[in-house]
Amino acid sequence: MSRYRLYPTPGQRARLLDHCAHARYVWNLAVEQQSWWRPGRGPAPGYAEQNRQLTEARATVEWLAAGSVIVQQQALRDFAQAMSNFFAGTHRRPTWRKAGRDEGFRIVGASAGRVEQLNRRWSRVLVPKVGWIRFRRSRPVPAAKSYRVTRDRTGRWHIAFSVIPEPVPGPGTGEVVGIDRGVVVTLALSDGATYQAPNDRSIERLQRRLSRARRGSHRRQRLKAQLARLHARNADARKDWAEKTSTEIAHRYDLIHLEKLRVRDMTRSARGAVGQQGRHVRQKAGLNRSILRSGWSLFATRLAQKAAGRVEYINPAFTSQRCSACGTIDRQARESQAVWRCRSCGYAANADRNAARNIAAGHAVSAQGDLEVLRSMNCEPQHVASSAA
Repeated sequence: MSRYRLYPTPGQRARLLDHCAHARYVWNLAVEQQSWWRPGRGPAPGYAEQNRQLTEARATVEWLAAGSVIVQQQALRDFAQAMSNFFAGTHRRPTWRKAGRDEGFRIVGASAGRVEQLNRRWSRVLVPKVGWIRFRRSRPVPAAKSYRVTRDRTGRWHIAFSVIPEPVPGPGTGEVVGIDRGVVVTLALSDGATYQAPNDRSIERLQRRLSRARRGSHRRQRLKAQLARLHARNADARKDWAEKTSTEIAHRYDLIHLEKLRVRDMTRSARGAVGQQGRHVRQKAGLNRSILRSGWSLFATRLAQKAAGRVEYINPAFTSQRCSACGTIDRQARESQAVWRCRSCGYAANADRNAARNIAAGHAVSAQGDLEVLRSMNCEPQHVASSAA
């Protein structure tokens, strides 16, 4: 994906929101139809049948007929593809889309190729039933057969052209590196290099003010918008760091070893159930926030995509307890967060670098992708090029 900031006029913003509402409405109707299906009832309506139903609905519903049929039909195609992916076992079941959270639509075909460059900084794209919309030309625009227009919770509009980027080439030196992901030190490499994710801007003050605001008031809406902008700034900084760091590491090393971590399971709540209360809930919640703030999954996903075929995943068992010099496993060897001292051979080093050296020397268990990488069911599935082993 190549994403650019879109700058519609006030009138164009209203029409874009209508497109988003039509696509979301059609998608949710398809989800509702599928939810009624049970074994023994026969096949659920497919794309062809749903397309005929859409034609009938547009003939009777004026609000739907005022929208673009290209946008609405594409939402049905995306839903059909999402269901195919679900039955193939590669994605989860498609779920409902919500106004204010899932704002977007996709354009495919000849309409997606109507892009013009205005000058060095600006280009424009022709959106059906909206007209020409300017977007910031932050990088060269690729030749794409589809694009997706989205609006985030802060009100920013973006356009993303669907293209598969070329993998980042390695140096060709045969150098192997192991990467240990942590909370205090985000990335520790086996050669001694470290990378630190940016610190999030604090949101506690706005959250306290939001909790005291009366529901439905203008003040609450204003505080929610401020909080959304702060969350967006933190997410943008984290994505920018992950993109730059993954590109640099893909350029520097030929073979990259990562731990095969289940981040989704690692960040689950410790509250427990009604009959069985959890322990150390507040401490576990703080650890979960620190892990998610470090962007482990985002970094691993982008690194695997950029260094296609050059990332191997290592069993994480005992990587932090094994001495990288003699191989002895000792739980007491880690004297502090940063100090590792082997009681068998006397080897002393930084604890994160010792773990990274164990990862670099490990044996790969999978080259298909980190287990924490999960696909969202509220956005259209994209075709991913298979990487050569």
